[in-house]
Amino acid sequence: MIRATVTCTIDDLRQLTDSTFVLRFERQGIDFEPGQYLSVGAGGDIHMREYSIYSAQDRDFLEILVKAVPEGHVTRRLAECRPGDTLTVEGPFGFFTIDEGWREHRHVFVGTGTGISPFHCFVGSCPELDYTLLHGIRHGAERYEHDAYDRDRLVTCTSRDGSGDYRGRVTDWFRDHRDRIDPAARYYLCGNCDMIYEAFDILQDADVPHNQLFAEVYF
Repeated sequence: MIRATVTCTIDDLRQLTDSTFVLRFERQGIDFEPGQYLSVGAGGDIHMREYSIYSAQDRDFLEILVKAVPEGHVTRRLAECRPGDTLTVEGPFGFFTIDEGWREHRHVFVGTGTGISPFHCFVGSCPELDYTLLHGIRHGAERYEHDAYDRDRLVTCTSRDGSGDYRGRVTDWFRDHRDRIDPAARYYLCGNCDMIYEAFDILQDADVPHNQLFAEVYF
């Protein structure tokens, strides 16, 4: 797969919360596999940051899910962008993908916060997937476009209020639902490293083989 460095014009900025938004921009011929990521920076800025591709593979545009943080130079610059502004985009990169031969298996997607981004791409690109999605967030307001998923396949885990399907972290959900851990499923985890390490320990203790565990660390 050819990696490119291109200048893309922003088409839209879709605000999801006070600090989280989706940037849509020109595809400029970039081809990718669901689960891969791009390096993105505001036009004219040398600083870039990695973002999983949020949009489906068959779209004629690209989207990324961004959470602006006060100490984050790139995220603050991206939050200031408007339609018509440009981005510098490099990629695609990464191996957090689903092999064609494995798409028939059951999948469990586990994301915290904006770590839901590659799963939005998976589900939009491969609607035939048999999946369960666990999304770990602090508050119900952080349900990022949950209407994109089959409601029967989605479990929202809220750690700071009771508005989700489960109150607690995604790792707590695994501990409380050990009988629902399927050792034959493929597990894809995306988010902070502490969650990933803890979930790996729980899943391996439940006899999930290590070669059925895949991770993308966000921070």
